[in-house]
Amino acid sequence: MSERKPRIAVDMDEVIADPLAKFIKLYNRDYDVPLDLKIEPGNEIAMHVPEHARLKIREYINEKGFFRDLDVIPDSIEVMKELQKKYEVFIVSAAMEFPNSLQDKHEWLADHFPFIGWQHIMFCGYKIVNTDIMIDDRIKNFVDYDGRKLLFTSPHNMLLTDYERVDTWRDVADKLL
Repeated sequence: MSERKPRIAVDMDEVIADPLAKFIKLYNRDYDVPLDLKIEPGNEIAMHVPEHARLKIREYINEKGFFRDLDVIPDSIEVMKELQKKYEVFIVSAAMEFPNSLQDKHEWLADHFPFIGWQHIMFCGYKIVNTDIMIDDRIKNFVDYDGRKLLFTSPHNMLLTDYERVDTWRDVADKLL
């Protein structure tokens, strides 16, 4: 009997899909005020908009279609294809937080990552997964996770120093391939 490949859990938002660019586009459309693209380390995007617009960000993310046309994080497709040769790769997204995102995310993955089969896509609440490695931008998903944790850099986590960090998908390739 052959030994199983090591398993990797890969988050979607801010790891392979870019919701920040979409937030900025929608904000600029609705408020006609340029949003500063230089987001300070440690802050969420909501910290860069006037208080009256903070709830609008939550509205955007709950709209049907928000997740359907997000940009792909550079190099993620190519590196994920290579990872599949050595690992069993799972997409693990806390999509249940935003129920309207389920179909959008499924269709987005089919368009950009068709080589990830439906059996390897998990839309969940808490990311309680049995994998060897997790690549995520949110440390809350590392709580009670016993595997190797790779923190994918995003503005909100840039001040955190207690985790093994990957800034780009090229960094992921350097560490795992």
